[in-house]
Amino acid sequence: MTTLSALPPTGRPLAGPRTAAGPADTRPLGSPWPASAHPGPDGELLIGGVGLAEAAERFGTPLYVLDEAEIRHRARAWRRALPHAQVHYAAKAFLCSAMADWVAEEGLGLDVCSAGELRLAADAGFPPDRILLHGNAKSPEELRLARRLRVGRIVVDSLSEIPRLAALAVADTPQRVLLRVLPGVAAGHHSAVRTGADGQKFGFRIAGGDAAEAVARIVGRPGLDLVGLHCHLGSQITDTAPYLAAVDRLVGLLAEIRDRHGRELPELDLGGGHGIRYLPGDGELDPDRFATAVETRLAERCAAHGLAVPRLLIEPGRAIAGPAGVAVYRLLSVKHTADGRAFAAVDGGMSDNPRPALYGSTYQIRPVGRPVGGPTAPVDVVGRHCEAGDVLVHGAELPVDLRPGDLLAVPAAGAYQLSMASGYNLVGRPAVAAVRDGRIRLLIRRETVDDFRAREVGR
Repeated sequence: MTTLSALPPTGRPLAGPRTAAGPADTRPLGSPWPASAHPGPDGELLIGGVGLAEAAERFGTPLYVLDEAEIRHRARAWRRALPHAQVHYAAKAFLCSAMADWVAEEGLGLDVCSAGELRLAADAGFPPDRILLHGNAKSPEELRLARRLRVGRIVVDSLSEIPRLAALAVADTPQRVLLRVLPGVAAGHHSAVRTGADGQKFGFRIAGGDAAEAVARIVGRPGLDLVGLHCHLGSQITDTAPYLAAVDRLVGLLAEIRDRHGRELPELDLGGGHGIRYLPGDGELDPDRFATAVETRLAERCAAHGLAVPRLLIEPGRAIAGPAGVAVYRLLSVKHTADGRAFAAVDGGMSDNPRPALYGSTYQIRPVGRPVGGPTAPVDVVGRHCEAGDVLVHGAELPVDLRPGDLLAVPAAGAYQLSMASGYNLVGRPAVAAVRDGRIRLLIRRETVDDFRAREVGR
């Protein structure tokens, strides 16, 4: 159950004053809202100095608001924590041209997994040598595009990719590749996103020799330069233990590769999956804690095997974009049933946020643009779609006099919502706006029925 007091007026801050490195994190301890969030008069809620009710009036709802300063602050936090590592932003969390600009300006690389993400990044001017392409089913066209754009690294995920990619490469300009392996570590908030365990569609098992066979095939190709190993354990991981277990097994494989092929691979990519807060008090994987634990374990295991310490690569996506986004909905109806339940239906739902339906994900929610306080009651906040499972928040504590026209805001909405959005019921995807220093600008316009009709070429 969520509570109305999403933004307590007081609380111990997480950090000190503003510095040149970015805005201070002054949220109450455990808050899922952006650091810039603070209450305004008459129940208004400001993000980046812009009122959400004002934004909704200007751009309509549903509306996704991204706090640019929060994104930059989090990108810098990962770079500061791991100054010698290469940090790639995972585009699958959310990507648009502005996001590509922000992470490029903060010195991050970009992790993409489709031609669409790759083309958008290239069109935005993202440096191709800082792009990493992965995916379990890369098409020949995607591989050709990656080679033509000269992306920095391609992650090999299947045996069939090896000759296909080698045929596109030439010996004097070999393609740097990483090999995705399964370390046999299960981690993540839901079985559907635990991608590091055996029995997955991804990568090669270390156990059983699958990874060793793939390594042997790659090192025999003159057009391919195997520079490291890659893994991705899962999503919404809030503990360092799974990463440490992965380090142990990956370093063991690095030692086997050295012993068998006489070469030490210089890179080790631990993927992403770093967890964030969706509810007050949720765990969150702190960059400094992650860096200290992983770098210490990596140095210890490499020393035990007589290996040079490889350069780390990591791929935070949710950890950068998620807390920076706030979704704003307008209430369309309130329904009370004979058994005492209440349903508040909004103008969005599973078409812009499928996570509750897919994973049982939980969120906080609060009204915007009306005074906070007074009696509350539990309400299921539901979407507008023709599915009983289209529920955004179960048992939200909202005002008893909730009425159509009210605005509701959901924090931690910046990752895996818009990127997974659909056209279900031909409800267009929401608009996206960015806030910074008291100003708001539209990044992505609202999708309309005309957009759907424009795809039709016959009848």
